Amino acid sequence: MQEAAVRDRVFAANRSAGRIALSVAAEGGMTRRQRVYEDGPLRIRFPNSSGPALDAMIVNTAGGIAGGDRHDLDIDVGAGATLGVTTAAAEKVYRALGPDAEIAVKLNVGAGARLSWLPQETILFDRARLMRRIEVELAPDATLLMAEAVVFGRSAMGEAVAEGAFTDRWRVRRDGRLLFAETVRLDGAVARMLAEPAVAGGGVAIATVLAVPGGQAMAEHVRAQTFCGEVGASSWNGLAVARLCAKDDASLRRDLTAVITALGGTLPRLWLN
Repeated sequence: MQEAAVRDRVFAANRSAGRIALSVAAEGGMTRRQRVYEDGPLRIRFPNSSGPALDAMIVNTAGGIAGGDRHDLDIDVGAGATLGVTTAAAEKVYRALGPDAEIAVKLNVGAGARLSWLPQETILFDRARLMRRIEVELAPDATLLMAEAVVFGRSAMGEAVAEGAFTDRWRVRRDGRLLFAETVRLDGAVARMLAEPAVAGGGVAIATVLAVPGGQAMAEHVRAQTFCGEVGASSWNGLAVARLCAKDDASLRRDLTAVITALGGTLPRLWLN
């Protein structure tokens, strides 16, 4: 019993705890950094700061996330500012030997501000366990385009996720009122669940794209595109949502590119490398 307690303490002491807090503001027609905070393995860099919009790139110097790690991302876009956020690479979530890995994302977009939240894919390895929470607060006239993609195993390398756990909780509010809420949960025999026709029909790469404001015309524009996998688009309550499912990460990336472009978004340059 004592040995187990010691092992648990050692395990906890070696977990990664990273945090980024970024706030930007509009100044003279340009978007400028107001506050930048970095802790643990997370860094944020700004590859383009010369135009009216600001681009930010999140870097995980640890090279991935393991069970028991926690990352907190807090982004605030001030009134009238324009910010695009991506990641330097796909985020890898490795096998968990104990507690879940946790990612908490908080996005606040002020009056007349615009945020494009377009990280590269999150890749789950076999027996990975991830709990992700995304909280978004929008001003009444704020603009948001966000995409999150999850890949269960790198199929090009013959990898698959037989078992694991993935919980993804989204809550989006506009002017304090709940606009969009959903929770996805896969726990246990992930490969068997993904094989079910009502889940992914054998696909291993999924994504959700959300546009606010969004309407029927945006959804129809998405539906008019040609895709490698399955893509569905709908609109209600002043937003547009696209759901994607593909057989591998390469097909998902191509479909994501088409959806983001159809919704009027601009792809981060890192996506094109």
